[in-house]
Amino acid sequence: MNHHARFILGRIFFYAGACLFASFFVLPLLWLTVAPFNTLATLSLSLPEEFSLANFRRVFANTFAIRALVQNSVLQAGGAMVLVTITATLAAYALSRSSIKGTDVITYGLVLFSSVVTGTAAMVPIFLMIHGMGLIDTHVAVILVFTGGLLPAAIFIMRDFVDSIPRSYEESALVAGASPWRVFNDIALPIVRPGMMVIAVWAFVNVWGGFLIPFILLRSSGKMPAAVAIYSFYSEAGTPLVTLTAAYSLLYTLPVLLLYLFVNWKYGFRFFGGIKS
Repeated sequence: MNHHARFILGRIFFYAGACLFASFFVLPLLWLTVAPFNTLATLSLSLPEEFSLANFRRVFANTFAIRALVQNSVLQAGGAMVLVTITATLAAYALSRSSIKGTDVITYGLVLFSSVVTGTAAMVPIFLMIHGMGLIDTHVAVILVFTGGLLPAAIFIMRDFVDSIPRSYEESALVAGASPWRVFNDIALPIVRPGMMVIAVWAFVNVWGGFLIPFILLRSSGKMPAAVAIYSFYSEAGTPLVTLTAAYSLLYTLPVLLLYLFVNWKYGFRFFGGIKS
């Protein structure tokens, strides 16, 4: 077998393997697209004989689940998103422009230990801390805990965007008489805005899909997010009602998808700074 034939055979095996690998991701997405409109949906992928909105009508009749989706999840994810984005931007700018030695070590150390804050092993001390602050069963508690867990990685990502800003820009503005806040607002902020949008979407997705933290810190059913409320579509035996779970899951994914599409259209996604000196 000559070299050209081996190359073609190798490409055939490569694309066949890639298609097989992609099917593991595509099939669940196809199921999520079709099953909500099938009143007889099962866990297998099959087209309904007639597309129906009956599943969605039953989902919207569940006021507990709808309130969790359109109110509680939006409040918790949106609050954490804003807090993480603003704090990470200010902290990354301070660390990047600070003359203190060891800022890189501080950044990497925060990232290294950030998984502990929201990890399962930290739930007991976190619960005791939140209880001591009197914030149990509040949205503030959920927002603060998620923010603490996401902030180190957010600062790490934002550092690259801030480091991409040539210091000569800021020095020129300072020489011209601009205040440090004016320099940050008029020069740094417009350049790092795409990075802020990346952090915003990333933080929103993490909180939107979070289950353990709100499940532990919240007590009132009226404050539970959608990640917890989805279990209201389970039977008493603990098995999911596939038709309703599929419809609710589709509604659950729409805010994240729309946020991603909007930010990608408005700013684009990139995990690196846009200007190099």
